[in-house]
Amino acid sequence: MTDGKTQSERIDALEMRLTYQDEAIETLNQTITQQWLEIDRLKRQLSEMKERLDEAEHRSPGATNERPPHY
Repeated sequence: MTDGKTQSERIDALEMRLTYQDEAIETLNQTITQQWLEIDRLKRQLSEMKERLDEAEHRSPGATNERPPHY
């Protein structure tokens, strides 16, 4: 070997690198899972708000399109 490392040292280095990569992948996986949960929560909230807006518009049709009296 030209760099002076034994096969055992090279294997140890690769195992250490693999361990760090596994940890990084797990951290990224947890982050993505949390983001998807937040996205789902926000989608539900947006849907609920849209339904409430639609209900309000149906209760008082035209009220949202009327100009205020001071115009």
